[in-house]
Amino acid sequence: MATRRTLLVTAVAAATTLALVACGATAEKDGSGSGNDGTPVTGLRIMVPNTPGGGYDTTARTAAKVMEDAKIATGVQVFNLPGAGGTVGLQRTVNERGNGKLAMQMGLGVVGASYTSKSTATLTQTTPLAKMIEEAGAIVVPKDSPYKTINDLVAAWKANPKGIAVGGGSSPGGPDHLLPMQLAKTVGIDPRHVNFVSYDGGGELLPAVLGGKVAFGASGFGEFLDQVEAGQIRVLAVTSEAPIEALRDVPTLKSAGIDLVFTNWRGIVAPPGISEADKKVWIDVLTKMHESEEWKAELKKRGWTDAFVTGDEFGTFLTEQDKAVADVLKQLGLA
Repeated sequence: MATRRTLLVTAVAAATTLALVACGATAEKDGSGSGNDGTPVTGLRIMVPNTPGGGYDTTARTAAKVMEDAKIATGVQVFNLPGAGGTVGLQRTVNERGNGKLAMQMGLGVVGASYTSKSTATLTQTTPLAKMIEEAGAIVVPKDSPYKTINDLVAAWKANPKGIAVGGGSSPGGPDHLLPMQLAKTVGIDPRHVNFVSYDGGGELLPAVLGGKVAFGASGFGEFLDQVEAGQIRVLAVTSEAPIEALRDVPTLKSAGIDLVFTNWRGIVAPPGISEADKKVWIDVLTKMHESEEWKAELKKRGWTDAFVTGDEFGTFLTEQDKAVADVLKQLGLA
């Protein structure tokens, strides 16, 4: 049995989350202030660097709704700017130097894509605001798949690794790429022989899985819950240490005899060079959102694990993740 790998700083894994809220910090009418009159912050914008329907998009829109419902911020605009595994959005964020109203939803996928896409913009150039959540990955198949268990799939995959296509909602270097590569290595398949098909977010991956364009998908389990409940998709295994409450009957890889744990994360960063006042507004907003009952209900509903850290602590985490991802990609010959 291969050695267990854990992805997430200590191993490598990875999307995140995005939220905005004002913890006593409020905005002037133009959205730029940080007064103490208790009014909601206005004028905030969240960029999602991939297509609608994926994990980043879901997290950002959930966060924005919580901010609205909890009266932490109003008029929060969420918009999509997909491309190159998130690095088009990353470049836009870096180019928006000093813009204290803008933030970008991101996670492990953007970390990896910055290497594999050879992006001139890097996360080290951004202003870290907060890490919000962690989420286990899932191995999924369409309802009519011949693979009934994870071990059925692994047996067929080992027999014909190049003929079994796996889809992921991230570019090479992202969590949906790193997960099947780590899984392949764990079960004895050379990762260089994996037939990986990249999609720009879970919104594009889902129809590929449903339409049989790939034999199985690897992504965050939260992106498939609606389809699982509708009976369109089956989850063969989750990558968490313990079973997931939202998928109580689904085994973990470990319980199926595969010694791998993989955790993804999501967070939010701002452009470089924003003022300390603007940074404080964002962190206060995120903190208050994190403390709200509405956000706690969303964590439970979506099976997300609370992983909230802000500012410099999140910056340290990003630096560690950057190195860990770079090391894995070098092993795979991708960086």
